[in-house]
Amino acid sequence: MTGLLEARDLTVSYDHRLAVANVSLTLNAGEVTAIIGPNGAGKSTFLRTLNGQIRQTSGEVLLDGEPLVKLNRRSISRQIAVVAQEAELRFPVTVMEFVLGGRFAWATNTGWGWETERDLQVAQAVLRETELSELSGRLMNELSGGERQRALMARALATEAPILLLDEPTANLDLSHQATLLSLVRNRCDQHQASALVVTHDINLAAQFADNILLMKEGKTLHSGPPQEVLKPQILRDVFEIEVLVDAHPVTGGPRVTPIHDTYRRSI
Repeated sequence: MTGLLEARDLTVSYDHRLAVANVSLTLNAGEVTAIIGPNGAGKSTFLRTLNGQIRQTSGEVLLDGEPLVKLNRRSISRQIAVVAQEAELRFPVTVMEFVLGGRFAWATNTGWGWETERDLQVAQAVLRETELSELSGRLMNELSGGERQRALMARALATEAPILLLDEPTANLDLSHQATLLSLVRNRCDQHQASALVVTHDINLAAQFADNILLMKEGKTLHSGPPQEVLKPQILRDVFEIEVLVDAHPVTGGPRVTPIHDTYRRSI
């Protein structure tokens, strides 16, 4: 089966440093894939290369079977939506205007007032999904960190792209909104045959929402596969250099990871 997005032996080097080394990955319709690993593992660099923001040193990225380097930005933006860790805003815009910006790839003209009725309907729908409807008229720079993160997600969903690349999408979110956001991603994949790649430091969130996990360290793939195969004590000890307990989640039955610190071990 050909994936929606494929990375084949992807290598990225810059500033005389190897950031990603021969990493391969296939994103299939209906699946959520999580990338985990320690700081500096190359997770975000790999994600940005999949979107064409960074050019690979070697290897290739295929979008629906076509080399990404041969496609223009509008074609890529119709297929891939990105939630980055930081979003630079050069001008003050409202939440609604920011979310509508996710529809630019579908614009039929470049003048002011290009929003169609369809664009507005999509924007209003994703604002409801991300619980931002009441904040639609507020300026983005007036939002809290968590509200801003939800606006980034709403903009990505507004693209209606079948591929979601999400870099720490739950950063700054409380527990309730973490669950809501990842449920949106899960539902988008289940109901619309989308595919999502989520970079996260939260191993337990990855275990509960992801179909597959890619474990990276020092730019390399150490393990990949279903959570039950990747999230094993010895593997996690080798990667994160900490003792962990892995047991079954009482509700889902998936793996649940608990760090065991030295102070705790000495007390038992």
